[in-house]
Amino acid sequence: MSNLGSYPPAFRHQNKEQSQKYDPADEEDSLDLIPLIDLQCINLDKLGEACKEWGMFRLVNHQVPLTLMNQLQEQAKKVFSLSFESKQRLFTSPVSYFWGTPALTPSGTALSRGPNNINWVEGFNVPLSQLSQFQADEDPMLHSFRLLLEEYGRHMGRLAKTLFEAMVKNLNLDSEESKSNLSESTGYVRAYRYPGLPETEALGMELHTDSSVLSILKQDIVGGLELFKDDKWFKVKPIPGTMIINLGDMMQAISNDEYMSAKHRVKTKKQVERFSICYFVFPEEGSVIRSSNYKPFTYSDFRAQVQDDIKTLGYKVGLERFKIHQD
Repeated sequence: MSNLGSYPPAFRHQNKEQSQKYDPADEEDSLDLIPLIDLQCINLDKLGEACKEWGMFRLVNHQVPLTLMNQLQEQAKKVFSLSFESKQRLFTSPVSYFWGTPALTPSGTALSRGPNNINWVEGFNVPLSQLSQFQADEDPMLHSFRLLLEEYGRHMGRLAKTLFEAMVKNLNLDSEESKSNLSESTGYVRAYRYPGLPETEALGMELHTDSSVLSILKQDIVGGLELFKDDKWFKVKPIPGTMIINLGDMMQAISNDEYMSAKHRVKTKKQVERFSICYFVFPEEGSVIRSSNYKPFTYSDFRAQVQDDIKTLGYKVGLERFKIHQD
């Protein structure tokens, strides 16, 4: 790779031979089985089926400008190309830089799980409600990055609200009582870069579920996202202009297990980088999730338990910690 110094030192020896450009034709043989939902004419039955059977769907006609999506991705690439040391210095708070794991503390600091458990990913964690505090005015590249993130975040909030309202309707939940279960003020964006390894594919992100209510993913043309369903792995084909919606653990609990939280992973590609941008949104601070399968809990309770499990066990246990088990 031509810009080896932009990578964390632990990644550099693996990237010395990276030079190949990605050919989208490499993904053409992968069947696209992920359900498709049209935002402009949401079919509640199809939405419910996708949420129950897959926990993931592809969104079209979302009205997010393609130019904005492309500009944000290109700007993210430029920021990732800064030296590793510069990224550590420039991105501390509220926007933070992380690598080796997607597991972060509430302040955006990576949760260390040891050198033998590295995920081949680096990223920027962007709490949208605090983005105005990000000191970027003196650097044109960072200033542009912030403006694009602000505009993108507004679109993501609109999508999340529209989709969540449709899901509440499909589940026959009380719309007023459910309002606090998704709050745009909690939304954040993560931009990810996965290195292309010279000899083999590896896990850019290990098998996991998102802790969010909803996650909205914009992929580049490089494949790598895979969904685990019915004891099989399904490739999630990158299709330009579409979004991938993941249901998270909070949505599964809100739905009382009618909907499923998507189990997924990311595999790196040989000799080619992968970039993606994902928006995550959560329940309002202090909002209590109540359903017959779970003990009442807030997202803060859930997050604290997940972080404790990662520190003590090395992995996330998740919803099972809050499940009511019938004797």
